[in-house]
Amino acid sequence: MGRKGGTAGAATLAVALMVACGNKSPDDRSYTAKIAAARTEKDTLLLKGDQPIPQNRKPELLPLAYFPIDPDYNVAATLKPSDDQTMILMPTSTGTSRQMRRAGTLEFSLKGQPMKLTAFVDLTDRNLNHLSVMFSDLTSGIETYSAGRYLDLSRNQTGIYDLDFNLAYHPYCYYNVSYECPYPPPENRLKIPIHAGERMKSEKEKVKS
Repeated sequence: MGRKGGTAGAATLAVALMVACGNKSPDDRSYTAKIAAARTEKDTLLLKGDQPIPQNRKPELLPLAYFPIDPDYNVAATLKPSDDQTMILMPTSTGTSRQMRRAGTLEFSLKGQPMKLTAFVDLTDRNLNHLSVMFSDLTSGIETYSAGRYLDLSRNQTGIYDLDFNLAYHPYCYYNVSYECPYPPPENRLKIPIHAGERMKSEKEKVKS
């Protein structure tokens, strides 16, 4: 997610990863193959496009770096809808604010621990069925972007969602400072490391690129 110059930027490339969403396959190899294929597709789109990664940063950033695919990070979550219709001015990377509203709380268990994350609706987006989950964890600022990572969900009638951290991605402002990206709120700061999804390259990996 990200906007350039205050207007809608390139289409969210996370869609390329979302094709791998869904219930975990009984065959973990099939699940892993789908995620891996989607990551390759995303790299191809980023390499060909002019945005969001500037040409001078493509050798440094591409191919993107990820944690190993782990099916245990794909968990079922229940959305508890929020009755609070208050508009929130969410701070962003450019110093401006994004108009958002809490859609509800996603309750799930990860690695045997009960957890919660708030899902938001971006009121400046025409697609109000799109749920944004911005989060940080104990990898933030060390192995992943300091401002956190995102997950995208499409609202459904069941209230049950596949929360797949293998699909967690860095917002566009990680690649390009001209993009405006909302920061994860304090309530979405997980107290564990999430070793899944997109990560930053090590200095050694950058040299090899």
